[in-house]
Amino acid sequence: MQRLISRRLFLGATAAGGALLAALPASAAAVSPTSVFDLARRELQRLGSSISLHDVVGVADYSLASAQPRFHLVNMNSGAVSSHLVSHGRGSDPQHSGFVWRFSNLEGSNASSEGAYRTSDHYYGKHGRSMRLVGLDPTNCNAEQRAIVVHGAWYVSPLIVRERGVLGRSQGCFAFAESELDTILTRLGPGRLLVSTKL
Repeated sequence: MQRLISRRLFLGATAAGGALLAALPASAAAVSPTSVFDLARRELQRLGSSISLHDVVGVADYSLASAQPRFHLVNMNSGAVSSHLVSHGRGSDPQHSGFVWRFSNLEGSNASSEGAYRTSDHYYGKHGRSMRLVGLDPTNCNAEQRAIVVHGAWYVSPLIVRERGVLGRSQGCFAFAESELDTILTRLGPGRLLVSTKL
């Protein structure tokens, strides 16, 4: 589910997730696209030549519930943002609440990691077309050893949100709806920045 938003307006809820959002604290129900853009700009400045392409940045905001479109593709030229569903690792949410409770960089943790990644090459693996990631911070430097990648998954979709109220969980990877994977991989191709955080 793709939703284009301006930097002044963020439509943070899907129709399917509306009831869940109503029960969340206001701070968890919406994120300003300006804050997403500012974070992307700061991280590009911090990482400098480690990131070769600065046109599009991906930001996974794990302060939000998995039922919300919390992965943001930021156009750094226009400020436009499109938002998508994305999973988190089962080790970050052992009770399957839909929220990330902890990050981990440890092998075997099955958790999502916090930090900046450089997108790398595309390949075909057990999840089909996928994209490797290189962790650039001490908090995610084991990404390659842990095989933390971008891939599609059946357990990420608006239908899953409607039926279960939460997405399925990955083993720490950024898993997207299979119907949106091409968009993610095309716009956030190799040499770009992906940030995993809580805004």
